[in-house]
Amino acid sequence: MKLKPVLLAVTVMACLPAFAQSQLTVVNFGGANGAAQKKAYVEPFEKSGGAKVTMVEYNGEQAKIKAMVEAKKVTWDVVEVESPDLSRGCDEGLFEKMDWAKVGNKADFQKAAVHECGVGTFVWSTVMAYDGDKLKTAPTTWADFWDVKKFPGKRGMRKGARYNLEFALMADGVKTADVYKVLATKEGAERAFKKLTELKPNIQWWEAGAQPPQFLVAGDVVMTTAYNGRIDAAQREGKNLKITWTGGIYDLDYWVMPKGTPNKDAALKFIALASSPDAQAEYAKNISYGPTNNKALTKLDAKVLGMLPTSPANSKDALQFGIGFWADQGEALEKRFSAWAAQ
Repeated sequence: MKLKPVLLAVTVMACLPAFAQSQLTVVNFGGANGAAQKKAYVEPFEKSGGAKVTMVEYNGEQAKIKAMVEAKKVTWDVVEVESPDLSRGCDEGLFEKMDWAKVGNKADFQKAAVHECGVGTFVWSTVMAYDGDKLKTAPTTWADFWDVKKFPGKRGMRKGARYNLEFALMADGVKTADVYKVLATKEGAERAFKKLTELKPNIQWWEAGAQPPQFLVAGDVVMTTAYNGRIDAAQREGKNLKITWTGGIYDLDYWVMPKGTPNKDAALKFIALASSPDAQAEYAKNISYGPTNNKALTKLDAKVLGMLPTSPANSKDALQFGIGFWADQGEALEKRFSAWAAQ
């Protein structure tokens, strides 16, 4: 997922004697996301005497969780995973079942956040971004992204089939609501790859979430797909990067507990705190990812809301990432993409 730089380990002594020996390892994608989680979740949890927390950064490697669970040597307690990994890992028995009675009222959460093996922790979006200092006319659609005559220059895209095939169909005139219907057909997949081939000579691939803003600032690309939180982080550093929200693809990240965690009680307490309205509102102030607990939205001002993927203006033409579709067809499409990219 999204935000992936340097390894971060944080250890602060727990306050309450009852938890004096209690330790918790929380794993996330680092970067601005990791920093926001530290401020909104980890520090308040430690202050409350919940446990001493070690934060570990990873790149979404489900294989690491699987190896721990199979060896019965689980050292990670709470892990942030992307939606396809939540579904797959749940099916494979890699995660503990979520005890929602200890987390919160399901009715308070976005529907997509409620899962038998996980709790949605934030909504993020893959969007189109550009440098407002370098591009005076704003691109407004994915057709603009593909239009190298009107907007000459390179395009940054994540190296993989996910998101790119959806964007290609939108660029080719498919309505947001029909994208997965079309992509599910043989002709639709063909159409998406054909559209990608049109843009291929102008694509500069990225593989880590930190790269798109770097590409923009360096002038390597005129526009790029990007995780909205990465663009938000660059804006907070004073960069004039802009987002075009039309046709953005939003998704959720989830908290899970690897099967056999020795610290399940503390893990549940941490997830409960991180799912509370106050903590989620604090998180959204530190990075522009949308809360999953709807009660958090009432605690945010208009400026913060305006930068979230979940705000009415930003979500009106958004596409929810098709977890089911990619679970069914993802492997074949990613293989096809790799072969196509290598040509």
